[in-house]
Amino acid sequence: MQEHVSDPVVGTLVDNRYAVISRLARGGMSTVYLAVDERLDREVALKVLHPHLAADDNFLGRLGREAKAAARLSHPHVVGVLDQGNDGNTAYLVMEYIKGHTLRDVLRDRGALPPRLALALIDPVVEGLGAAHAAGFIHRDVKPENVLIADDGRIKIGDFGLARAVTSSTSTGALIGTVAYISPELVLGKPADARSDVYSVGIMLYEMLTGRQPFEGEVPVQVAYQHVNGRVGPPSDLVPHLAGEVDELVQWCTANDPENRPVDGNALLQELRHIRTNLTDAELDLQPPAAATAASQHQTEVLARASNPTTFMPPSRPAAPAYPPGEHPQAHGHAGQGPAATTHVPYPLRPGLTLPDDDEADSGWSPPPPRLGKRAQRRADRESEKHRALAAATPVRTLREGNPRRRGFLWVLVLIIAALLATGAGWFFGMGPGAAAAVPAVANKTVVQAQQLLSGVGFRSTTSDVFDDEVPTGLVVGSEPAAGTEIRKFQPVSLLVSKGPQLFPLPILTGGTLAEAKGALNAAEMALGTATEQFDEEAAAGTVLSQDPAAGTPARHGTPVAIVVSKGPQPIPVPSVVGKAENDAVAAVEKAGLTAEVAPDEVFDRNVPEGAVVTQSPANGTLTRGGTVTLTISKGPRMVDVPSYIGKQASEARKALEALGFQVRVNNILGGFFGTVRDQSPVNREVPEGSIITITVV
Repeated sequence: MQEHVSDPVVGTLVDNRYAVISRLARGGMSTVYLAVDERLDREVALKVLHPHLAADDNFLGRLGREAKAAARLSHPHVVGVLDQGNDGNTAYLVMEYIKGHTLRDVLRDRGALPPRLALALIDPVVEGLGAAHAAGFIHRDVKPENVLIADDGRIKIGDFGLARAVTSSTSTGALIGTVAYISPELVLGKPADARSDVYSVGIMLYEMLTGRQPFEGEVPVQVAYQHVNGRVGPPSDLVPHLAGEVDELVQWCTANDPENRPVDGNALLQELRHIRTNLTDAELDLQPPAAATAASQHQTEVLARASNPTTFMPPSRPAAPAYPPGEHPQAHGHAGQGPAATTHVPYPLRPGLTLPDDDEADSGWSPPPPRLGKRAQRRADRESEKHRALAAATPVRTLREGNPRRRGFLWVLVLIIAALLATGAGWFFGMGPGAAAAVPAVANKTVVQAQQLLSGVGFRSTTSDVFDDEVPTGLVVGSEPAAGTEIRKFQPVSLLVSKGPQLFPLPILTGGTLAEAKGALNAAEMALGTATEQFDEEAAAGTVLSQDPAAGTPARHGTPVAIVVSKGPQPIPVPSVVGKAENDAVAAVEKAGLTAEVAPDEVFDRNVPEGAVVTQSPANGTLTRGGTVTLTISKGPRMVDVPSYIGKQASEARKALEALGFQVRVNNILGGFFGTVRDQSPVNREVPEGSIITITVV
């Protein structure tokens, strides 16, 4: 669900690429926004780190390497890391946007879940972790908030890499917000591995089945203490009739000793699916009792009120429950039922277990051992063998027996050996390979220089190649563990050596349209450089004529590519050739780069001499090279027979001559009093249309 709040980041454009639409959530390390990647036109989740993390250069360098590594992890149940960068004081991660909700929302809305639903929801989480573990990644912060459930049902786990970068660059208090799911070895500051993620999955599965977390306290240190010194109980304590295989699965994952847990997510996935396949429908569809959830919430409130917020008291074992006369659970036919069980038993009893009567307790009675599953039985057998081997190796006679002088010699020998061991341990952990030292800064140094720095401190080193956009090829990008981290000298330090920027071939842009070129560049995560237009006689307007760099050239993401785009054929102005002789007109048209075409039919024209151009089409405007101009040639004026109008009235003669297309000139004699045509010139012969006819009028 999107959070509609006032936020200065909302509405901005981060790194000139990511348009922030709204704020989605805020956590202890970052704020997550819904943004649009304007380069690729897609919605993304933009995680903007809080300022105190963004100001730490060492952290930013490590975050960049972790983000690059996580970006190479591609799995249907892992949220993809798309980009990482800095924009001024803003450090950000860009991740795949999953529209939906989190597992925390499901637990908040529904509380405890039936085993079928809980196992179905945890399955893709474990599958994603298994793929990550196989690729060498450890999550370190598995919790319901990081399990994303899309609206279409897809389940993904997110935030790979961020937790590791934070824990490596800050104090252990940085993980205090997720202490409910932290493994004991992380609380003790020991290195994490795949089994640490398995522990967190076990805690999360316990919460899904029971509706509550196994360890609770008013301050985080109380919960952390219980992770190290306590033991996660079986979920069936709160959910009666829960299958024993599910209890064993949870307790296998949450064993205090990592050696007793599944080795990684893939090992856990196999057992998880085996259990889902073999449980009956009744066991899978078991509904968690609302009363148990309510009782657990009430108990949490009572413990919280009783605890001292400033002084931590380790959890003590609950006192044995007392039952009023006649209210023993067996009196109601079922263990854990009836008023006595509800009122006096702090945790619901598991079905089939009863408490002894006082007489039985006094006589040394003990309840029969609970039925074990196959895996639990195998573990019990292994423990029994270990105890038998330990017992066999323990001497049954003491040093007190025998000769006192011999006993004294043995004591002296023991003291000497103890002194030598203490001296050796002191040297080993003080000055020898077991001494702690800080990893020196090796960034931007050659491999030889970095190895000399490490060996000078006492570290041995290995190398691995990585891509890096900033550090030149052959120089060291950084180290693992990072510079400044204190480790024992016998622990290896891996040097990350730059292979230079990762290069990708540029796509083919020529021959396509400008829109197609933009799409190809976006898909290849390249940038559009300068776009220049020019005329081209063959390529249509909008066609890409050339690109620089050329297609196939290796380049890093974001490289700008300049292109030349066709404006189409160059337009040519049509010359005006009306009135010119035919040959001259044709030459003028062809000189302009156009084609002259003479119309087959000539026309009479009184104003244009014979052989000259009367009209042209088009008369003006522009054409492309080779365009056609049609020319119409004049036959000159038409020849018309001039009739005689001598003796006719001047007005009648004038009208008739003008109707024939002639011009009439009147020459009056004696003022043309009678209005009669006395003479006419020319007369009774053919003359060109439009000629002047002179009439003499008396």
